[in-house]
Amino acid sequence: MLTNLKEQPKDKILGLMALYREDPRATKIDLGVGVYKDATGVTPVMRAVKAAERRIVEEQTSKAYTGLAGDAGYSTAMRDLLLADSVDPARIAAVATPGGTGAVRQAFELVKQANPNARVFVSNPTWPNHVSILGYLGIEVVKYRYFDTETRAVDFDGMMEDLGDITSGDVVLLHGCCHNPTGANLNLTQWQSVIDLINDKGCLPIIDIAYQGFGDGLEEDAAATRLVASSVPELLIAASCSKNFGIYRERTGLLMAISEKAESTAVTQGNLNHLNRQNFSFPPDHGARVVTTILNDPELKADWMAELEEMRTGMLALRQQLADELQRLSGSDRFGFIAEHRGMFSQIGTTPDLVEKLRADNAIYMVGDSRMNIAGLNAQSVSVLAKAIVDAGI
Repeated sequence: MLTNLKEQPKDKILGLMALYREDPRATKIDLGVGVYKDATGVTPVMRAVKAAERRIVEEQTSKAYTGLAGDAGYSTAMRDLLLADSVDPARIAAVATPGGTGAVRQAFELVKQANPNARVFVSNPTWPNHVSILGYLGIEVVKYRYFDTETRAVDFDGMMEDLGDITSGDVVLLHGCCHNPTGANLNLTQWQSVIDLINDKGCLPIIDIAYQGFGDGLEEDAAATRLVASSVPELLIAASCSKNFGIYRERTGLLMAISEKAESTAVTQGNLNHLNRQNFSFPPDHGARVVTTILNDPELKADWMAELEEMRTGMLALRQQLADELQRLSGSDRFGFIAEHRGMFSQIGTTPDLVEKLRADNAIYMVGDSRMNIAGLNAQSVSVLAKAIVDAGI
């Protein structure tokens, strides 16, 4: 039977990681893999995470399963972090998941269960795994314009025109902040226009938010999600703790489902629990317990927020340094968008051939669509990248 299996398409980012590892050049720069790195190229364990883990090791008395939805304290802590008081908690069902990817997968599964004929509108471009998971589940994907490759900003007119094709029962997938892969975000006025369209069309929004705290700040990055949550009857939110808590390998995510009425929450919760049971049964707990410990302890939370702010401002400084260096070398301000984008990523808007040229000539690794991870830079490598970009004629 196994001889009937067909080779699956290779993941481009994982393939890029393999090429990077095999490259013997000491000057190589990894801007492909989507993880935060400090100036030494290390993805650090945050101070508050270490402290929380020590406390858990000392105080935890059992490794028994939590519930199918995970620990209720984790859901509450994450709900408060992301949504604050923007929506009645009685309308919110939630389950812990293996990472943000698990939350996205469960959201799509829930959509298929609720409406097998739903179409999901996704931004062009979007995180490739969105489209891959939807394809695997047999859900129709409709792409809407999002990124203007000339201005390197949001093509909002094109976006709204394409979303005009949505009908009742469809789904629109939105990035809560720090759009991956472009780094270009909607402003709140634009968000309100999207909300008005969603309410007019009667469709279901899904927000994927994986970078809260990496853009303009914890509260600022949650503003759009809170606005949507307070303005629409139903909403799914897939959240990740991988980036802002630095616990990538702990696979810590959360799916929240906001029902129109509190009376529907129990049924929604039961369906979420059922999906967890079918896909992986009980969710992992260690990362969730770390997050809960931090968010419920004022001192640990303050230290976590301080370190997260250091990470955020460090990335903003790298963005500004790169934009300035590119302007100096090129004599043009066409790269000013890099300083305006937010989060770990920017898409510089060039061809796969020129991206390959950067790899072959300069050992600079980025995804073929020209998405680069700003956190893969440091103060020294910025000038190397800038010179390579200008020399390549990008």
